Amino acid sequence: MTIKAVVFDWGGTLTPWHNVDLTELWMGYTQIYDPDNARELAEKLDLGEATRWAHQFDTAGEVGTGVLEELFQEVGVDTSSPLHQKALQNYLSGWDPHTYADEDAITLLEKLRGLGIKTAVLSNTMWPRYHHEAILERDGILHLFDYLLFTSETDSGKPHRSVFADVLYNLDIEPAEAAFVGDRLFDDIHGAQSIGMQGIWIPHSNIPAAQSTDLGITAAATIQRLAEVADVVAAWNA
Repeated sequence: MTIKAVVFDWGGTLTPWHNVDLTELWMGYTQIYDPDNARELAEKLDLGEATRWAHQFDTAGEVGTGVLEELFQEVGVDTSSPLHQKALQNYLSGWDPHTYADEDAITLLEKLRGLGIKTAVLSNTMWPRYHHEAILERDGILHLFDYLLFTSETDSGKPHRSVFADVLYNLDIEPAEAAFVGDRLFDDIHGAQSIGMQGIWIPHSNIPAAQSTDLGITAAATIQRLAEVADVVAAWNA
């Protein structure tokens, strides 16, 4: 086996999992957009988001989560208003403490690229590309990736084969030459291994039961720290 590319999940993998109150984070939006009905609107947004994630999970990624703008429109938000843009920025900024890259990320990515191994990100997300790229730039790792794919730009999501195939095509790598690192057995490991990639599981995320199933999945490797990816790949390439 020779690994020529390593693809990473983002939330819970490149950035450690945080248990957060999602309704309170939505309050960062609603307190600006509609302060008189902030709690009610935040709960509607939270429910709408959860419903989208559940549908995406139930369809094994064939139906993606879509984008935030669709979610806002479903609950009656005027997404053309300047107030919406201000509220959206406040909401996304509220996530900042929960999005910092793992302490091993820079060293690991530099090591992989120094070995001539391509790197990429494949993330299930409703967030816009510009925000993800800003986070990766803030953490000093944006330049360390050869390709980024966010499912806010695709019709499907992990574990659907199409999104893994997209990444492999753009890296010009065959499935057997690539490893995927993720925290979710179904979305990440099952999805990657179903197309012929090697799955590396980092099992530290408190994934909601409604978004979790193992299907008897066994990862090709299990690690406890992100830095261990380099050791796994080195062993496979020996």
